[in-house]
Amino acid sequence: MITLILGIIAGIAAPRAEPHISRALAAVFLAEAPMTAIELRMFSFTVCLVAAAILAAVFDQGSAIGLALGAALGVFAPRLIERYKSR
Repeated sequence: MITLILGIIAGIAAPRAEPHISRALAAVFLAEAPMTAIELRMFSFTVCLVAAAILAAVFDQGSAIGLALGAALGVFAPRLIERYKSR
């Protein structure tokens, strides 16, 4: 259950973490080879998912399926909430 919640948090946090990750990457090595918007979005999602996996390991609650399902829910949660509100 904890991995599902961590996955949801990672999916929701990825768009919010994208500008910070972009600045960090630009400072390090992206001046010569910039990433496209989709690559940057995917990289920030991956960073958040890895952070959630590390937290799951710290809590000794390792379930890849729960983490993946939670991340998918977290990515689509804003769209689902918006659709629910529009009804």
